[in-house]
Amino acid sequence: MKSLRSRSLALLVIAGVLFSGFTIQQAMAVPNYPSEQEVKDAQKSVAKKKAMITRIQGIIVDLSIEQADLERKAMLKAEKYNQARAEVEEVAAKVDLLQTKVNAAKAEAEQAQKQLAQIASQMWRDGAAGTSLNLFLNSDNAGNLLYQLGAQEKIAQSSDQIYKSAIQRQQYAKSLTDQLKEAEEELAAKAAVAKAALIDARNAANTLQAKVDEQKAINATLRTQLASLERISDTLMRQRIQGLIDEARQNSLPGPIDAPSLYEVGAPNTAKVETAINFASQQLGERYVLGGRGPNVWDCSGITKVSYEVAGTYIGTHSATNQFYNMAAKRRLIPIKEAVRGDLMWYSYTDNFNGDKYHVVMYLGNGMMLEAPNPNRTVRIVPLRYGDLFRYAGRPTP
Repeated sequence: MKSLRSRSLALLVIAGVLFSGFTIQQAMAVPNYPSEQEVKDAQKSVAKKKAMITRIQGIIVDLSIEQADLERKAMLKAEKYNQARAEVEEVAAKVDLLQTKVNAAKAEAEQAQKQLAQIASQMWRDGAAGTSLNLFLNSDNAGNLLYQLGAQEKIAQSSDQIYKSAIQRQQYAKSLTDQLKEAEEELAAKAAVAKAALIDARNAANTLQAKVDEQKAINATLRTQLASLERISDTLMRQRIQGLIDEARQNSLPGPIDAPSLYEVGAPNTAKVETAINFASQQLGERYVLGGRGPNVWDCSGITKVSYEVAGTYIGTHSATNQFYNMAAKRRLIPIKEAVRGDLMWYSYTDNFNGDKYHVVMYLGNGMMLEAPNPNRTVRIVPLRYGDLFRYAGRPTP
């Protein structure tokens, strides 16, 4: 079973490392892209030109929003995998502990069995009375009949206790063996769930990658068309398009979130916060890999966990959801509007406290955050996004 456990864990680790290396091409919906001829025709009329600009800008924004949705789905699937993997590790530790106990219990049961065999052998050779006298009588009291009878009673009691102890140890060893078998079966089931979650997460990431690859060529063409229509440089057009995308995302999502205070949370430990942020900042530009927690690959909960570990603070397991539950259990949640540098923030599809949190980031203050977002992005610092942002942040170091 140990080999099964090792193979299960190795499979999850290897698959996680290879996560971003697979590509699956999927058919995407094809918008009605403007042709070069349509763009040239539009340049001849001011009204048509404006309409064409609006049309192209709309296509770019729609593609970007579609990609953002795929990013959220990929992060949610990745979080499901992280949770499943954490459960595998927990049960694997349980199996290891039970195996150690089983080995010890079996050894004690075997030793007790040997003691019984020795007593039975001695009594068979010498008889119960002879055994009693040989083991318990001494020369000073050998003529004391009452003492002899008491000694024989003691050997009888001792033999009975050894027998009962042997039976109890055998039963205990069997009970532990049964528990171990159940735990091993649970581990196999958890490993299967984690493997399925990994495949699901990998497929979501591949869908996102396919969309990103598709959009690279399309966006280049659309940028060129817009630059031609508005007679500006490609660099300036890139800036304008990014502005359009950011504006569109924010317009379709709620602004800064408000929420009531749940309880009093102290100010953060500045030294620990800066240690965590400094470590996280040293990882900027490093690759995202599902399940990554260093030294040069990360996922969202991996970088938050290790950054605060470096600062001597435990924030939960390698899971965005678990890190949220950890902060909630320690009564360290604060409304988003009260978040300060170093606080953790989560993204969720629901406003429910018990709902899964598919992404976690480290807030840097002044509307900026540090994150390991998805396989198509490296560790980065970007403006805070309000879409799907949960209304409470967590303070690891009050």
